[in-house]
This record gives sequence, C-alpha cells and structure tokens, in this order.
Amino acid sequence: MSARSKARKRALDLLYAADVRQTPVAELLSAEAARAAGEPAREASWLYARDIVDGVGDHAAEIDGLISGNAQGWTLARMPAVDRALLRIGVWELVFNDEIPAGVAIDEAVELAKELSTDDSAGFVHGVLAAVARERTAQA
Repeated sequence: MSARSKARKRALDLLYAADVRQTPVAELLSAEAARAAGEPAREASWLYARDIVDGVGDHAAEIDGLISGNAQGWTLARMPAVDRALLRIGVWELVFNDEIPAGVAIDEAVELAKELSTDDSAGFVHGVLAAVARERTAQA
C-alpha cells in the first residue's frame, strides 16, 4: 500500500472518529501528531493525512455543499459516517489538491468504501465523486 493510500486511511479514521464522537477534529489531530512523532516510519503517511484533514476542515462548507448537491436523494445526515468521511476526502482531493488525478481520488475512495462500508457504498461513493469531477471539468 502506498504512503498516500495509508494517509487516506488515517485521514478517514480521524474524520470518522471526530464525526461519530462529536469531537473537534483538532483534538484528534493533536493526539495523532504525538503518535506519529514516535513512529518515524509512518511520517510520510502522517504528513499527507494531516493535509487531508486540515483541507477538509478548511473547506468544510464548500465540500459538504458539493456532496449534498451531487448525492441524489441523500442528505449528509442520512449517509453512513464512513461514506460521509470518504466523500469529504474524495471531494477535497478532486477540488483542492491539484497533485491528485481525478481518477486516482475516485478509485481510492471507492476501494476504501468496498473495504470499510456497506455493500452499496462503493457505487454510491463512485457516483457522487464522478458527478463532482464532471462538474469541475465543465467549469474549467
């Protein structure tokens, strides 16, 4: 597994935990930073995970708006917490991280959905992220 794939998983864990526990993500980031400092081998994945979580936090309203606007028939509150976190990561990568090709952002989110969420989640995540990617391409 690549460092960026590991970072996405770490970011997912942090965003999911903050959502489910109703805890500010900054608190969890602080604890994770301390843990990462003690494990130099995980530094590469930690740096990108922090970028993702910070980026999702910095652009939360716009990201949630894009998800809501492209999740036909689903509100954010109705989505499983794992799917919500995956979509936030995927949208951040699609819209705010020019280093990640759209296909990679979508594929990585779909793979995590297959591994960690419901049977229908991978298709749902793919559909929402593909719609966001098409929307972004049309605007460019």
